Amino acid sequence: MDLTLPPKVTDRAFARLAEIGAGTDGKALRVAVEGGGCSGFQYDISLDAPEADDLVLEGQGQKVVVDKVSLPFLSNAVIDFTEELIGARFVIENPNASSSCGCGVSFSM
Repeated sequence: MDLTLPPKVTDRAFARLAEIGAGTDGKALRVAVEGGGCSGFQYDISLDAPEADDLVLEGQGQKVVVDKVSLPFLSNAVIDFTEELIGARFVIENPNASSSCGCGVSFSM
């Protein structure tokens, strides 16, 4: 039985995508997981066109896409947008990560 739950996207993240006009350019926020980084895996977050086999999460006229290879690593994660003193960025709250590094981009499972 496959218990992979799709990630959730906050209203704040969808609102930020709308602010930057991603959807009007035919782009989506792509969240991928790649090998590497200081903890074993790292997030790759970019604006990209959706592919045929992507999981597409939609809200506020915007899209967030995850490829099928990255999906198990992001099961039940939360994709959010935060504005802090160090800057504004999309962040991933991942319950599957056993540890993460200070940069917030790299994690281990």
